[in-house]
Amino acid sequence: VNESDWYYSAVLWAVSDGVTNGISDSVFGPNENCTRAQIVTFLWRAAGEPIVNGAIPFADVSEGSWYHSAVLWAVRNGITNGVSETTFDPNAICTRAQAVTLIYRSLKQE
Repeated sequence: VNESDWYYSAVLWAVSDGVTNGISDSVFGPNENCTRAQIVTFLWRAAGEPIVNGAIPFADVSEGSWYHSAVLWAVRNGITNGVSETTFDPNAICTRAQAVTLIYRSLKQE
């Protein structure tokens, strides 16, 4: 990430506020795809990592996974659904349309 990159300030904010980190200690990976789990986790962290209790309805989101709390928060707050009633598909690539929809829904929570 270079100062001349249009996303430079956003990356600095996201990394300094703990919303995300790079794909290694020295590489951010701005052109890499994001998964559904990553996008929901970014939003959850940006919201301050609120604690939500309850059971998660998705068989593919195991308790203790790095994205479990984020998915539970997003589901309980109407930010996301699964791809089915029992599947979240955390490793699926999140399209731009999906990301914008999740951001929109998360901002309505404020």
